[in-house]
Amino acid sequence: MATIIGGIGTSHVPTIGVAYDKGKQSDPAWKPLFDGYRPVADWLREQRVDALVFIYNDHCTTFFFDLYPTFALGVGERFPVADEGAGLRKLPAIRGDVDLQCHIAESLVNDEFDIAVFQDKPLDHGCASPLPLLWPHEPDWPGVLVPLAVNVLQYPLPTARRCYRLGQALRRAILSYPEDLRVVVVGTGGLSHQIHGERTGYNDTDWDMTFLRWLEHEPERLAELKHADYIQRGGAESVEQIMWLAMRGALSPRVRKLHQNYYLATTTAMTVALYEDLPQEAAP
Repeated sequence: MATIIGGIGTSHVPTIGVAYDKGKQSDPAWKPLFDGYRPVADWLREQRVDALVFIYNDHCTTFFFDLYPTFALGVGERFPVADEGAGLRKLPAIRGDVDLQCHIAESLVNDEFDIAVFQDKPLDHGCASPLPLLWPHEPDWPGVLVPLAVNVLQYPLPTARRCYRLGQALRRAILSYPEDLRVVVVGTGGLSHQIHGERTGYNDTDWDMTFLRWLEHEPERLAELKHADYIQRGGAESVEQIMWLAMRGALSPRVRKLHQNYYLATTTAMTVALYEDLPQEAAP
């Protein structure tokens, strides 16, 4: 049976990918961020992870506002990395596992999540920005990816509670897969930031720390919040935090945080956090 061994929360800021592609890992402005991902990459390698379930949002690359699904799961053997205007990145197409993806899709539908399913579509920086910081990719990725897109762009958005329940349904789907796979669930986006309007450049580190503490210990408190709560506290685009909450729903009630790095150097509080999934009998 498949096993969920942990979860990762990560920003997916597009400039992370740009800095990575330009080799800025040792640049003083970027080194604190890239160094913060190394313990997570080391852990993934040591744990021999087979699959990442990536909860992300598409930035009008694959979907557009005339048809933007609430939840959409990708099924395919390979997913191209999107050209978002700066040319194709030097990354191999992202590997998939059709059997695993189809199992998750069917399980979610049977669990009353009426998801959309897409094939042969590119994945944008929602996935491709943080992915090479987590996994090596030469000559190819070491495992497969299950892309699960969440609408955090066009209202009405799914509620925080709905995303938390999506994560719980995702956990049931993964754990019912009959193959022996080691799986990590990744939630992307945020943390606090706003990139338009009168509050452009807004951040709130105090709220970010509260969010991270509640995510680890009291995720139900986050599930109770409305979209307006997230926006007021963290800025308009911080509503992406509900994707971190979906990741947390896929983990056990008790988790152990193994690593956290918080770096606020631009308009976005760029963060990565790693959580070990604890069986109930092992929870402190």
